[in-house]
Formats: sequence, structure tokens, C-alpha cells
Amino acid sequence: MVGVLLVNLGTPDAPDTGSVRRYLREFLMDGRVIDIPYPFRFLLVNGIIAPFRAPKSAKIYQQLWEERGSPLKFYGEDVRDALQKSLGEDYVVKLAMRYQNPDLSSVLKEMEKLQLEKLIIIPLFPQYASATTGSVYERVMELMSSWQIMPSISLVSYFYQRPGFAAYFAEKAKKYQADHDFDYYLFSYHGVPERHIRNGDITKNTCIFGTCCEQITEKNHGCYRAQCFETTRLIAKEMGLKEGTFGTAFQSRLGRDPWLQPYTDETIKKLVKEGKKKILAFSPAFVADCLETTIEVGEEYKELFEEAGGEHWQLVESLNNSPEWVSFLKDLVHQS
Repeated sequence: MVGVLLVNLGTPDAPDTGSVRRYLREFLMDGRVIDIPYPFRFLLVNGIIAPFRAPKSAKIYQQLWEERGSPLKFYGEDVRDALQKSLGEDYVVKLAMRYQNPDLSSVLKEMEKLQLEKLIIIPLFPQYASATTGSVYERVMELMSSWQIMPSISLVSYFYQRPGFAAYFAEKAKKYQADHDFDYYLFSYHGVPERHIRNGDITKNTCIFGTCCEQITEKNHGCYRAQCFETTRLIAKEMGLKEGTFGTAFQSRLGRDPWLQPYTDETIKKLVKEGKKKILAFSPAFVADCLETTIEVGEEYKELFEEAGGEHWQLVESLNNSPEWVSFLKDLVHQS
């Protein structure tokens, strides 16, 4: 029996202040997310961020919530079930969240009882980052350290570059291109602090936060920023876009420390000043629509764009529970 463990970031159990506060505390207390000494992280998260941010975030989650609950969770459940059906009885597919439910600890206990021959772990993050994929691996290894019988383990670090990923977004874009003549294509990725990238640069001289990301090399192939720029190039190539008509930016920054640039909100204002009035936006760092795509990019950035003088803003949906995404994962499992 081969086990397939799909792991996404997580979501509150409900769109209320208490649930959001619990989610934020677990998420932000992860040392790979906020990489400062534990005492300072504890005070920052529990004394400032969670108490003050939870009520505001709960209201936003209420806008996102659907009858089935959080889209990130129910899309994951749909994909889990469809992938299980597609792979057949020789596989067992499970879904877990790094934070909150279904939690990794409970899911891995279920998988341990199955006496698997092989376990394929797929963090559902197209690009590698220490705060996402790295955190999943660390937690999985911690939880599996007590297993007496270890199956063969295959870890998928990233998959943005695999055949089919860029093609999905290019194909989804076609229906919007048929209705509008867009003059720019903006690819917005979740940001991380620059220090995360710098800490991952073992050479200590590769990351200069500029031209170093113009191509993937042996030295930067594991760099989140470089992978984001490469994702943009691959999708743009699939779409046949010309240089100068597309760009990469980073959203969702928090705090005063410098995060990956260019920032999406500042880029939007700049583009409007340059005369870009019709923009098709993408969020290729997410496999399921969530607060950061539907609300932040789809609504908040649209409002910012229109207030600055833009005319038409459209977000291309994530992979969600599409047949193409399930087929992509099936191929990924067979190749792992």
C-alpha cells in the first residue's frame, strides 16, 4: 500500500474571532514563519498580533466562507477524494493541514496504522519556501520520529516547473482574454521577509534581490523568489506573452522589515500611471482560492486599481478542484 499525504497551510475552523485567533496563534508561533527567538515571538503573537488581528480577520473570513465552509478546506477534500478514486485501491490518499484541522498529528497516526510500504508527501505549495514546505517537512519528520517501522518516503519540494502547471493558468486565462483586450498581466505571489531568502542562501553572495532571479541556476533553484519569477516566465511563455506586458509582484507583507519586492499594491499604482487600464491578475502561489486570492487579489486590489484610475481588473481562479489539477497530482504521484 502506498500512502499519499496532501498538506496545505490551514484555515480557521469557523469564521469567528475565537477560531481565527487559535489559527493565527498556531500559524504565527511556528519558528519558520516568524523566525525570531521564542520569547519575543510569544509576546508578539499572543500579546499583539493575535488579539488585535483576529477580530478584523474574522470579518474577512465571513466574506470568504461558503455553505461548505472554507474554500481552501473543501477544495482540498474534493481533490483528495477525486485523487483517491483516480489512483485506485493500491493507494490511500489523506489530506492534512499544517495548522488546525485536519491536523497532521491525527492524520499521520491513521497512516501509521496502515503499515505503508511507501509514503509520498506533497505539500500543496507550487514553490518552495522555508515557511511553508520547509515547515511541513519539519513537522512531519518530528511526528514520524517515533514510528518503529518507517516506510520509504518521497518528499515533493515544489512542482511549479512540472508539465501542466503553467498550461493550466494559460488555459484558464483564455476565457477572459476572449472578452477583454488586456494591456498587462500581473502575477502576484505571497511575500516573505527578505531575511528568509537571505538565510537560505548558503553561498551568502547569490541573493541580491535583483538580477539573481532572472534565471534558475544550481545556486538559486531552491530560492522562493527565483522560483516565483520562473513561474511567471513559464506561464507567460505558455500564453505567448511579449516582454513588457507582464510582471511579478509580492503581496501580504506584515510588519516593518523589508519583504520581497516589488510589492503588489505599489506595482498596481505604478502600472495605472503608466497607462495600464486593463489587467489580468494571477496568484500562482496558491492551489486553492482563499483569503489571499479571492479577497486580497480579487477584491481589495481590484478596488485599489479602480481608485487609481484602472478600468478592468480580473483574477484568474486557482486550480481548486478542477479535473486538470487532479490529473496533475496523479502524474506527480506516479513520478514520485
